[in-house]
Amino acid sequence: MPLFWKPYKSDATQFIDSLKQRDPQLEARQREGRGLLWDKAIDREAQQDWREARVPQKPYVYQTKA
Repeated sequence: MPLFWKPYKSDATQFIDSLKQRDPQLEARQREGRGLLWDKAIDREAQQDWREARVPQKPYVYQTKA
């Protein structure tokens, strides 16, 4: 190992680290925003009802019955 060796950090990692240093609340706000859209409890019963109520669609919807 060289005498003045230090671990490599990519430019993207350095940029993200500098953002987090400038705004310590950034990560908390990101998690809060993610919770609005993604981290939801799934209602399995409603999902199953939706699948059962689905009506199959014809491959070409504008085709008249012959």
